[in-house]
Amino acid sequence: MSSEIEKVIGFQLPDRPVTWFKRDLILYALGVGAKNTEDDLPFVYGKPTISLTIPRTVDKFIVDPNFAALPTYPVVLTFKGDSQELNLFADRMKGDNIPGMPRVDPNRIVHGSQSIEVLKALPLVSGSGWKWKTRYTGISENKTGVVLTAESTLVDPKNVAYAKLYSSSFNIGMKIAGNKFNKTIAGPPQAKPIPENKKPDWVYTDETSTHQALIFRLSGDYNPLHIDPAIGQAAGFGGVILHGLSTFGFAARGLLKTVCGNKPEALKLFGVRFTSPVKPGDALETQIWEVGPGPNGTTEVTFVTKNLRTGKNALGGGIAYIVKSPSAKL
Repeated sequence: MSSEIEKVIGFQLPDRPVTWFKRDLILYALGVGAKNTEDDLPFVYGKPTISLTIPRTVDKFIVDPNFAALPTYPVVLTFKGDSQELNLFADRMKGDNIPGMPRVDPNRIVHGSQSIEVLKALPLVSGSGWKWKTRYTGISENKTGVVLTAESTLVDPKNVAYAKLYSSSFNIGMKIAGNKFNKTIAGPPQAKPIPENKKPDWVYTDETSTHQALIFRLSGDYNPLHIDPAIGQAAGFGGVILHGLSTFGFAARGLLKTVCGNKPEALKLFGVRFTSPVKPGDALETQIWEVGPGPNGTTEVTFVTKNLRTGKNALGGGIAYIVKSPSAKL
């Protein structure tokens, strides 16, 4: 059976079209906690020009030169695709037939980890011709289920890559070979350990809103677990929980504000493991340690994001490569 499970490695899904508009970038920023504060305005506001005639009227909408996409925006494109309409989460997650694997059950999938490497800054509007390319680069089976690692690349109409993402999903109870198996051909860099007996170099605290999941789902992840209390109860969470990718975005905003000088182009790589759930309304604290030089002149940091209500880490194994701002003093 090991020969069957190995068929997963390297299998490429059909390319999927993806699109976005400025409105999608703003909606995503709101879904990961952006507010009407000075440092968040570049991600949620484009200034209109005002005519000098009386009465004053808006002549046209122009883009504030500081307006930009949050660098983690591409993580939602796997759900959104090229649609501006609602989607059925189960259809998005059931996926294609993958050689060597049984059909995936969307009700028994847990998002294990996520990373994004930012290769180029996103345009504010995609236009047509952008594609989401996915191949499977890792699979691991044990007695509790199967972990599948997917590598996705966002490319423009000329096939230029703008972002590379790795996502691992745990398929609870799935059996393929029936024994332990592990093979990986590509994956993200892993975080260095938190330095012992050392306080964080930076700490960022933020609070999710009680309606945070209602906003974030509009970026494309319509999993009913994040809106229907009955489903959250049945799943053992005691009600609705926040999307892990919203918590992911909260932490990325924390690093942007504390280490990157609020410059989105300074965040080159960002990755985490999802370790415990967050409920809408919970406060989050991201603790960040500088751990050495990263590639291409960046600084490497390790971080965790703690849920202050439960005291547990919501995100663990955090790693980021950053062009550190001169104002980000230790």
